[in-house]
Amino acid sequence: MSNFEQFQFDFYQSNYTIDDQEEGYNSYGSNENLCGSRKSQAGEQPPASAFAPPEMLLSSQSYTGQILQPTYSPDTLSHLSYAEGFDEEPPLLEELGINFEHIWQKTLTVLNPMKPADGSIMNETDLTGPMVFCLALGATLLLAGKVHFGYVYGMSAIGCFAMHALLNLMSVPGVSHGCVASVLGYCLLPMVILSSSAVVFSLQGILGTLLALFIIGWCSLSASKIFTSALGMEGQQLLIAYPCALLYGLFALLMVF
Repeated sequence: MSNFEQFQFDFYQSNYTIDDQEEGYNSYGSNENLCGSRKSQAGEQPPASAFAPPEMLLSSQSYTGQILQPTYSPDTLSHLSYAEGFDEEPPLLEELGINFEHIWQKTLTVLNPMKPADGSIMNETDLTGPMVFCLALGATLLLAGKVHFGYVYGMSAIGCFAMHALLNLMSVPGVSHGCVASVLGYCLLPMVILSSSAVVFSLQGILGTLLALFIIGWCSLSASKIFTSALGMEGQQLLIAYPCALLYGLFALLMVF
């Protein structure tokens, strides 16, 4: 038993005494006194308004709010004007020079040789219609079993250069390459009708020859009428019609033979 009592005494032995407990209580009390003194000091401090000037207090009390008005800098105005410029820009097709109304008017002028041509429209450099008609001419020749795309474009280019040189010699204001190519290309439309006929029947007979001569006169008359109205060459339509007939005669030879 003595050994067990000795073990219990050794196991529960500690250095904590009653004096230490009293000291801890005293320290806790001192901490409470310190906190209380701080609270009392905080309560005794004057409010922040005592140190502020009366003008500041008056202005803060009379503040009723302000609506912020946006201010535009020069950069902002430039961006706004740039954004508004998109609405004023012309359509993309018009910038590319593609005007379907003018294309339709030129096509009707070619189909009706007796209709007077509008010189302001015919003097434009519009190559959309001529490219379409050249492709249509080559396609109809292909349907007839004739692969002549190179001949079509080659004779078109040579004819444009030759007519450009001739018209510059005959007219006072002169003419551009684009205008000559546009007029000659639009006047290829009757040749497309002739090549389409070659798909249905052969043109190597009397009927084919007469039809080819009629188409040549149709193309040359339309082209000479447009050139005289666009360049102001009154009284010279027959002189212009002759070289045009020679050019379109070469195209007719492709259809017949």
